[in-house]
Amino acid sequence: MGLREGIVGLKTKRLAKTVPTWLLLSLSLVFGLVALVVVLKAVDLKALRMSFDEAFSHPLELSLAFGAFALAFIFRAVAWQKVIPSLPFKQSLAGIHMALGANHVLPFRIGEAARITSVARRTDLPLEIISASTLALRTGDFLALAALGLLVAPGAFASLIGPIGWFVFGTVVLVAVGSWRWLFKLVGLDERIRFPGPLAIVLSVSAWVCEAVLVIFAARWAGIEITFFEAIFVTVASVGAQIVAVAPGGFGTYEGAAVAAYLIVGVDARLALIAALTTHALKTSYSLILGSIALIRPKPSLFPRFRLRKEKDFVTSFKPESSAPVVLFMPAFNEQASVGECVRRVPKKVAGRPVKIFVVNDGSSDRTSEEAVSAGAEVIEMGVNQGLGAAVRRGFEESTRLGAAAVAFCDADCEYAPEELEAMVRPILDGDADYVIGSRFAGHIEHMRPHRRLGNKVLTLILCIVARERITDGQSGYRALSPEAAASAEIIHDFNYAQVLTLDLLAKGFRYQEVPISYHFRTSGESFVKLGKYLRKVCPAVLRELNTV
Repeated sequence: MGLREGIVGLKTKRLAKTVPTWLLLSLSLVFGLVALVVVLKAVDLKALRMSFDEAFSHPLELSLAFGAFALAFIFRAVAWQKVIPSLPFKQSLAGIHMALGANHVLPFRIGEAARITSVARRTDLPLEIISASTLALRTGDFLALAALGLLVAPGAFASLIGPIGWFVFGTVVLVAVGSWRWLFKLVGLDERIRFPGPLAIVLSVSAWVCEAVLVIFAARWAGIEITFFEAIFVTVASVGAQIVAVAPGGFGTYEGAAVAAYLIVGVDARLALIAALTTHALKTSYSLILGSIALIRPKPSLFPRFRLRKEKDFVTSFKPESSAPVVLFMPAFNEQASVGECVRRVPKKVAGRPVKIFVVNDGSSDRTSEEAVSAGAEVIEMGVNQGLGAAVRRGFEESTRLGAAAVAFCDADCEYAPEELEAMVRPILDGDADYVIGSRFAGHIEHMRPHRRLGNKVLTLILCIVARERITDGQSGYRALSPEAAASAEIIHDFNYAQVLTLDLLAKGFRYQEVPISYHFRTSGESFVKLGKYLRKVCPAVLRELNTV
């Protein structure tokens, strides 16, 4: 993150604290409703309907109007590419349409941020380059718009803009100077960005000219004949006013400025309002449709992903050293009654390899550590209780440091049989799998409460669908990993690991297997799993995992 981004972010946070979001949205809604009431009182609805009927009765003209409007954004996309040559055209166009659609839904032109978000999430370009180029080009767009107004109708433009308009224009100039200085600085630091040349300026001006084509057709459908220069002037006035738009889509502001411009060129106010509403409605329709498409095309989609991708690049695991041990660790929290027995039941060797056992004590307040040590295990202290996910993550780190041939872990409450360790790690040692889950439902369950059995089945079914993998026990606490999988595994939250670990490793292409295991319901201690808390913690983590892998 650059210094300027940090300053902007800090100012945004301060503004958010000063002016609550709900207040801004409420003000926007109020302005929008007031504008709607005013427009409905002033407009001739029959004439407005006739204007739309006229538009749809001339499909060729309607197609030309929309085509010219679309061409404006194609020009802007090409101009952005001239500044960032490595920016793909499809991503450039999608980002611009994202901002266009968002600005027609959100107030205060905050939809402009969608342009940056789209490109930042869909490409590997730095955020600072995207932000600087966006700000420079957008301020350049508005300065080109003002220049067009002065060129085609200098007197009318000066009389229409007024003191407030000149103040806004001056503010845009100051922002433009700052953004172009920022851009100039980046050009000297990063070869991926260039300073806009004459072609970018020509494209910006041409885009506004294309938008004026839609104004000409909309005026004609409303019963008004205007010249091309007058259409440009109306475009300058209506779009320029939207810089300070309060209501979503600039509704009311756009119509007011357009009517004022039409009045200056001698058009009747009643017809001017019909033309303005027709133009704005067509622009809004285009913006919402193309903005929605830009959410999903081009790939990757900006909609949250709810399933893993079908395509996977499988990882190649390497045969471990013959002397490498099998490592088993047990995350534990207040398990003094059972941890000693669990440790003593761990076999000394599996598949001809020595077994190293350690307990990750997650901030227990009882004698968990003492009981584990007395049973022969090493203990890694977490200090304070951080959660099962954090304890497993620490276990992976220590296992990787030990140079394990295979890494396994199970709960320290004797629900899972440490004696079955060899069955768990055998697929990994044989090179058949990288990630193994011990399935209780494919093996023998001594006892499980009905509601837990149902909950496990439902959650596992959901995991199967999300992971696109046949899984019979998504919540099992007995798992084994290859050294590569253990080193690569990422558990993105501290509360639990079950689903996010599976999704992470499958998304990375690690080979999956299950082995049947036995399950004995705990007779001491208390399970940390409470369904409501579990779902509140795990569901957002799963969604985040799906959209980061």
